[in-house]
Amino acid sequence: MSSPFTHRIATEADIPALVALMDRSISGPLAAFLTPEQIVASRKLMGLDSQIIADRTYFIVEQDGVMAGCGGWSGRITTYGGDHTPGRIPAPLTPGVDAARVRAMYTAPEFVRQGVGRLILDLCEDAARAAGYDRVELVATMGGEPLYLAAGYREIERFEDDRGGAPVPLVRMGKPL
Repeated sequence: MSSPFTHRIATEADIPALVALMDRSISGPLAAFLTPEQIVASRKLMGLDSQIIADRTYFIVEQDGVMAGCGGWSGRITTYGGDHTPGRIPAPLTPGVDAARVRAMYTAPEFVRQGVGRLILDLCEDAARAAGYDRVELVATMGGEPLYLAAGYREIERFEDDRGGAPVPLVRMGKPL
């Protein structure tokens, strides 16, 4: 059975549509796991990282031309957050030494639990492996954690990020490739 989804690499022209999808994802599926204050804080912590778009390591998944989800991987130190998030470190990682980063995974509310996130993870892992990485890490929201566990990721550490005004629970996870 073939997938109803197609995928492509995101470009700068996709940024407005990506920002809109991210906003709908934070307001929709993620809202089931967080308080209203944490949703507001999440908007300040998460979002679009234009560096991974410029690096051409960010995927868009579509169905019949409709954006179903997005996500990517990075060979840079930054673990999560958007362009506006404090503490970003764009320095490069070393394949075979450091873990590649899976970054900015979002699924449109109407496509949740249809395989979009798993497809993006597979694309990221395959691309990171092809670039010489032997493991990947990510920072998961509570909404994303079940997907990552099912895909073989394991918890490294749990923490909260309160830089957005309310503590947002997150979990750093990893997987060998």
